[in-house]
Amino acid sequence: MKKVLFVINTMGQAGAERAMLELMKLMNLPDYEISLLVLLNRGELFSEVPGFVKVLNPNPDSGSVLAGAKPALAKLVIGKSFRNASFFRNIPWLFRNFQEQKKAGRVQPDKLLWKIVSDGTAVLKETYDAAVAYLEGGAAYYVADHVEAKRKMAFIHIEYGKSGFTPVLDHGCYDKMDRIYAVSLGVKESFLQMYPALAGKTKIFNNVINTDLIKKRAEEGAGFTDGFRGFRIVTIGRLHYQKGYDITIPVVMKLKERGYDVRWYVLGDGPQRKEVEQWIQEAGAEKDFILLGAVRNPYPYLKQCDLYVHATRYEGKSIAIEEAQALGKAVIASDCPGNREQIRNGENGLLVPLNQEKITEAVITLMEEEGQRRRFEQANAQIDFSRKEQIAEFMQFINSAGGKGRGE
Repeated sequence: MKKVLFVINTMGQAGAERAMLELMKLMNLPDYEISLLVLLNRGELFSEVPGFVKVLNPNPDSGSVLAGAKPALAKLVIGKSFRNASFFRNIPWLFRNFQEQKKAGRVQPDKLLWKIVSDGTAVLKETYDAAVAYLEGGAAYYVADHVEAKRKMAFIHIEYGKSGFTPVLDHGCYDKMDRIYAVSLGVKESFLQMYPALAGKTKIFNNVINTDLIKKRAEEGAGFTDGFRGFRIVTIGRLHYQKGYDITIPVVMKLKERGYDVRWYVLGDGPQRKEVEQWIQEAGAEKDFILLGAVRNPYPYLKQCDLYVHATRYEGKSIAIEEAQALGKAVIASDCPGNREQIRNGENGLLVPLNQEKITEAVITLMEEEGQRRRFEQANAQIDFSRKEQIAEFMQFINSAGGKGRGE
């Protein structure tokens, strides 16, 4: 029996959490015992953890981790700060990284807090055959520093440097990993720019998605209920600087000014909600750029839309794009490394620079040229999202674990 531990920061409704759950389902085999630890014991997707997974969190909280949940999350972080004197022990580390972020012109408190959360989380007594840090930050720090395992593995989902992580911030955690999985070639290259010495143990493992489940859930629920008869555009993503809403909100108004009957819907929530709402109001787009919030089942909306647009400043590899493709939707995406691996420009979608004019032109192209849009839809519907070889390598690496865990 192989004992495998997954560690993740939260169980919010995001792509990495969903991909982790799908990977767990593939490991529902007699010779695996799967456990899960969520550092901040909160998130809507706790309710979707498979029954065979041993959840190590006492009293899992299925509350939201999005914008409206800041007080609850702050309470959890404060509690972690005082456990094991985590905050006080990390003051020199905090000060150093705060200064580094300030020099870079972008202070990110969430990045600074993950080491506090990691060090303030109770240490597990068991030794595992494999421990998997499924997200950057707290999960990676915890597996590196506080878990006994014969194999330690970490997943990277983001363009590392652009997201704000640095080797100084990471405090050597990836040196302690036996295998590092990047979800795309672009993510791998970005990570290795900061960690060139780790090239030998860094591999690609694309996100796991369940296309059958996506198609099934697309038939459940009402989806759009506003009675709009025009052209529907959908974007799925957090309300965050990364996602480029300051660029896309004016686009819908440019389309309206040119006489197109269009609405743009966003499924997601996040820390930038107030700013996004202000931008919508300033643009006069209240009836045209619609924030639907974080919905438990986004797939009916995807199925019913005419076009999916993913205009991000940077991207690891978007599960939202893959979900849209699984439902046979044409996609317009900004031209950045992660998106380039999912969209073959002119074959299954359009890649465009992240600016208002280019996105506007691309949307108009696919609104007016229905034949091209249909070709993109057909191409995407035929993509094989199975990760058979990557999954086989992942499980073989776990099965090869032998000997004693570190520290024994």
